[in-house]
Parts: sequence; structure tokens; C-alpha cells
Amino acid sequence: MSCNVLIIPEDPTHNGAILSPLVSRILEECGKTNAKVKMLLDPKVHGFEHACGSMPQIVRRYRRFDLLLFLVDADGKDRSGRFEHLESEAAAQGVKLICCAAKEEVEAWLLAGHVAKLNVSWPKVRDDVSVKENVFAPFLRRYRGPRRAGGGRKSLMKETLTNYQGLLKRCPELADLRDRICRSLGAG
Repeated sequence: MSCNVLIIPEDPTHNGAILSPLVSRILEECGKTNAKVKMLLDPKVHGFEHACGSMPQIVRRYRRFDLLLFLVDADGKDRSGRFEHLESEAAAQGVKLICCAAKEEVEAWLLAGHVAKLNVSWPKVRDDVSVKENVFAPFLRRYRGPRRAGGGRKSLMKETLTNYQGLLKRCPELADLRDRICRSLGAG
């Protein structure tokens, strides 16, 4: 049976190259090997607040999907109250929405597979509210360069996923996300 999943990112251009392979891998673990993963491009959201404000429209428009995933940066904020509200609003319309914030930015999920190549300790990476600018951007320039599609994010994320269990240990919010997705889809 087919499973259709929509990823709602803050930035589909750059985060999409990280999130698509990640979500596909999580769905595989949940037994959804034939899942169709789509990145939200219409409406194209720009940042957390814009995405939250657009969520009622997104939920109505994409309600036919089996699952909507709102995957964003924490940016040093506790987003749990906002997430609970968005999820309950979607549930009231019969739509499954799961929200998850990366600690502190989505780019840290990619970096979790490249810890040995970083010039900073993993705990410092996890605690850096500006990890994208301070750690990820220099790492990306060093290892892939800007000339590849997505600046090399997709291939780097695929490398990260070769140690999927290590990723889940370094980023426990992803282990929680996986568990929530499996429960929501009645798998795992």
C-alpha cells in the first residue's frame, strides 16, 4: 500500500536536500519502503513564522496525504507549545501532522554523520544556535563546494545516513520523530 508524506520545511531549497533522504530513511524503518515523499513547494514558505501562519492553508490543501511533517530549526527556542497547537488543529480536521525541531538547526542532522571532520566538539555543535553559519557553512565549503546541486547537501546527507543508528544517538529528537512517525502510520 502506498504512503504519501509531505515535508513542510522552513527552506525547501537547502533544507529539502537534507530532509528528503532523511525522511525516506525513517519511513523505510517504519516499514514504508514504497513511500512517496514530497517537499512542500506551493506555497513556498520562508521561515518558521511564515510556515506557521500558512499551516491552516497547507493542511487544507494537502489533507489527502497520509502524513504531514513540519521539520524546522529550534533556533534556541522551545517550540513544543506551538507544535502541540498546530498538531491539534490539524487533527481536528482529520489530518496527521507531526512537528519536530532540530537542535538547533536542521544542518546539525547532516553534520552528525561527519563528526570526525569537524573542527569543534559534537556537544558544541549541538548547542550552537547559529550552527549553520558557524560550523556547517565552513564544513560545506571545505568538503563539497557550492558548485554541486544543493551545495552537496544531498550527497553529504546520504553519507550521514550510512550510520543511521549513530545519527539517532547523536540527535535524539530524530529517534523521537521516528517513533512518532511509526506510531502514526501504524508501523514499527
